[in-house]
Amino acid sequence: MSSTPVISINGLTKTYQSGHHALSAIDLEIQQGEIFALLGPNGAGKTTLISIICGIVTRSAGSVAVAGYDIERDYRVTRAMIGLVPQELTTDAFESVWDTVSLSRGMFGHPPNRQHIEKILRQLSLWDKRKNQIMTLSGGMKRRVMIAKALSHEPRILFLDEPTAGVDVNLRRDMWQIVKDLRDDGVTIILTTHYIEEAEEMADRIGVIRSGELILVEDKVALMSQLGRKQLIIQLDQVLTQVPAELAAWSLTLNEAGTELHYGFGASPGQAAGTDGIGVLLKQLESLGIVYTDLTTRQRSLEEIFVNLVEAEA
Repeated sequence: MSSTPVISINGLTKTYQSGHHALSAIDLEIQQGEIFALLGPNGAGKTTLISIICGIVTRSAGSVAVAGYDIERDYRVTRAMIGLVPQELTTDAFESVWDTVSLSRGMFGHPPNRQHIEKILRQLSLWDKRKNQIMTLSGGMKRRVMIAKALSHEPRILFLDEPTAGVDVNLRRDMWQIVKDLRDDGVTIILTTHYIEEAEEMADRIGVIRSGELILVEDKVALMSQLGRKQLIIQLDQVLTQVPAELAAWSLTLNEAGTELHYGFGASPGQAAGTDGIGVLLKQLESLGIVYTDLTTRQRSLEEIFVNLVEAEA
């Protein structure tokens, strides 16, 4: 992966005439050839951010560069590098699949290239449907046509705005594979999603946006490592009203009922205890006369991490 960002965003702000602050001072760099997932609740600013980069919405302040070109000053150059698959299915109902995708290529000033169109349609399992009118296709197939249109002019960057919204689980997994294949072909992928498993499955890096602010950008593996730590749940024989001071070294938390002690371990930098600390912790409980009846461990999911991040920033 190149160290030169293919998209560079600095201080990006968007305020609508109504006074609504859709984006606040966004700073973000996206590297060539990565899959970047942008997570956030509805109304967080995900679509606004994509729309500005793609030249659909005008920024209020800040700068956005695509491969070093300013998105407004060099609009034609930057837009030609970008493919966009919007949430809405806005395909021409009476056009054939082949004509729709071919026309989209021509709109970007590219000469006809039957080999490229065939490659895309085969890659997206649309070849057998190439003569079909769009109106005869299922929702999932229409979604594939939207991706084919976005890829028709051979963009370096592909934006997918909620790519699997409204499609069934099997098709969703097919789409995940398609995205990975595109990345293998050198395409940079930026996707917005509210399906946490989508980001967990596909993304190299994850950004979390809330109320127009980018509250976190992190490598997925590092994020899971730092925040998705394992948790030991200690079921207590008697209710505790607080965590004893003698247990401070383990940073334990007590559930509301006072019946469980929770201990996070496994990946926190600088944590002295880790898994080896569990045995020491249990001995300390014993020395304090705290009796436990059960021990269980669990791994936090990316969904829990996301929810906790959003709630913490609220």
